Amino acid sequence: MANFTYVSEFVLLGFQGGAGMQTMIFLIFLVLYVIAVAGNFGMIVIIRANAHLHTPMYSFLQSLSLLDICYSSTIAPRALVDCMKEDDTVSFEGCAAQFFFLSLFGTAEAFLLAAMAYDRFIAICNPLLYSVSMSYQVCVLLVSGSYFWGVVNAVTQTTMTFRLPFCGSNEINDFFCDVPPLLTLACSDTFINQLVLLGLCGSIIVSTFLIVLVSYIYIISTIMRIQTMQGRQKAFSTCASHLTGVCLFFGTVFFMYAQPSAIFSMEQSKVVSIFYTVVIPMLNPLIYSLRNKDVKQALRRSKPKLSLRLLCLWSS
Repeated sequence: MANFTYVSEFVLLGFQGGAGMQTMIFLIFLVLYVIAVAGNFGMIVIIRANAHLHTPMYSFLQSLSLLDICYSSTIAPRALVDCMKEDDTVSFEGCAAQFFFLSLFGTAEAFLLAAMAYDRFIAICNPLLYSVSMSYQVCVLLVSGSYFWGVVNAVTQTTMTFRLPFCGSNEINDFFCDVPPLLTLACSDTFINQLVLLGLCGSIIVSTFLIVLVSYIYIISTIMRIQTMQGRQKAFSTCASHLTGVCLFFGTVFFMYAQPSAIFSMEQSKVVSIFYTVVIPMLNPLIYSLRNKDVKQALRRSKPKLSLRLLCLWSS
């Protein structure tokens, strides 16, 4: 019988390089993370502070901003700490916890984007039924369902991955705990795990993407039947930002999890991981604010009030 030393902690290799490289990576992560948190938190504040933005579309956008804060906070703080210290070890339980929340928030975001596409479909294709079809109860159900499926996927993936026997090397060739690099460390057959990874994650990606795709086929078809160019532009502007966000999210996630080669191309996966764990959460508030007239108007109205509040605080 082979004598294995089982792993009780992991070492996150991150991005290799000297002190100068680590400092540069630290600054990049710090800037991206601060912008992501500030931008998404600002979006939540703007939506909650303006009564005319209390609609289903902006309720979903507020939920997306909260998810992006949680999603990036699962990865970035740990990566920042690792850049500034020599000991990059993470406990077995800590690695499992990070992976659980990464899976939860990532899955929930995929379903939330699908719910936002459905919201736009109802608003443009069936506007007379919008108030009924997208009631407060329906919005709560869709958001809750997104988190429910996030928990289901997170529990399944975490249980299956961390029940594997890890022995020998404990070095994770990434800057956070994720399935592809973890599977390479297992000292048993991982075929079932890879099958579940492709099956479960693939079905989530494909099903949510199909909801988005079908919704936008109907949306574009409806927009093209609008007689005036101004009417078409106004209708398309309400969903252009969401479509941009969808393309960014599903494009990178599909590359990471819906192809077997992602398991073996670790260096390439690291670069893509930065994009969908930090860059996309940073870009989302910019996309939804810069391309949204209602948000820009709300921001302009909020500036004088914010300046007055700051002046009052300074005077006191």
